[in-house]
Amino acid sequence: MSESSENRHACNCKHPLDTTCVQSGWQPKNGEPRTPPIVESTTFKYTSSEQMSRLFDLSESGYFYTRLSNPTNDVVAQKICQLEGGTAAILTSSGQAANFFALFNICSAGDHIVASNAIYGGTYNLINVTMRRMGIDCTFVHPDCSEEELEAAFKPNTKAVFGESIANPSLMVFDFDKFAAAAHRHGVPLIVDNTFPTPVNCRPFEYGVDIVTHSTTKYMDGHGSTVGGAIVDSGNFDWMAHADKFPGLTTPDDSYHGVVYAQQFGKGGAFITKCVAQLMRDFGSIPSPVNSWILGQNLEDLGLRMRQHVKNGYKVAKFLASDPRISWVNHPGLEGDKYYERAQKYMPNGTCGVIAFGVPGGRDKVSSFLDHLKLVSIATHVADSRSCILYPAGTTHRQLTEAQLEEAGVGIDLVRLSCGLEDADDIIADLKQAMDATL
Repeated sequence: MSESSENRHACNCKHPLDTTCVQSGWQPKNGEPRTPPIVESTTFKYTSSEQMSRLFDLSESGYFYTRLSNPTNDVVAQKICQLEGGTAAILTSSGQAANFFALFNICSAGDHIVASNAIYGGTYNLINVTMRRMGIDCTFVHPDCSEEELEAAFKPNTKAVFGESIANPSLMVFDFDKFAAAAHRHGVPLIVDNTFPTPVNCRPFEYGVDIVTHSTTKYMDGHGSTVGGAIVDSGNFDWMAHADKFPGLTTPDDSYHGVVYAQQFGKGGAFITKCVAQLMRDFGSIPSPVNSWILGQNLEDLGLRMRQHVKNGYKVAKFLASDPRISWVNHPGLEGDKYYERAQKYMPNGTCGVIAFGVPGGRDKVSSFLDHLKLVSIATHVADSRSCILYPAGTTHRQLTEAQLEEAGVGIDLVRLSCGLEDADDIIADLKQAMDATL
């Protein structure tokens, strides 16, 4: 069905991250190409119908249709898997698809999710609107809620807990220890979107997280080239120990000849195998092999880029915090930030290059400030090599009410700035001239 089982489950990182960024994934044999080939094929030829039958029974590994899996996609998925220190991974066509698959893989009509309310607006809508229409309920909690408030959010039919390591766009830092402990007390996995810090700066599996997702569109690609997503399983959650909660993994799947995923593929492979065999089969949210190849190339310098993003973010955040025309600044790498100590605990090597700050004067004033920028682009994007800026209340979070915006930490005055790889002084100079003209 996909890459060989020995490759799928041999994803633990054995080298420093910079080496893993470059060397993991594709391992060419003698005389093979140094960079992974782009397998731009919908199908794969076999000489034995019996072998094809075994592929469809999941009793043998291999490829038969790119809608389910593709060799180029799997090479890049393995690289991300090794970076996160997981046991299995899959690429999806977008970060939204990754988050949906990660949740829907273990939730169905009548189930319930506990989720942080400080998450990307599109993900909030996915859970709060679309998944509710599918019969999946959710209780949203503030990431800084008390343990008692968090405990009260769980129900007997809760199947997962979801949050973002660094919230987009409020930049709240998730308390892994608190949420992991609560999830595991109730026998459910903790799923965390690790897009902003990337595995270079944050390793959620080391703090009890069970499944990690990514919008690879952001820092992992890093050049505004390809849309994509990824799901990585830690291999730590014991599905059979909570078999009554997860029948999709622990009872026979009639659509795949009665396979019991947790028994046949174990803790290390059950979740991702089911994700491929059921969800990718039925929804087809597979990335193009060309897009995956581009992502794989860009992942090779992720460590280098993240260090510069962090450096620029810190310098620009200090500038904004020193200017009285700016109401407030959120950047978890900045001393004095509300989440600085938590970030030091979970992300000691840095956080990201994204900054949230307040521009006073209302929507028109915010829009005028953005319109006067010259180097920094207004774009519905973040975590790119080129600096970009966005007004979330008017764009990505536009569907939320003012009350929901405040709950999510996305005020009417919030501006999200993503510091790219330009010289930090040039970014600062552009911000200053726009502030001089409008504030």
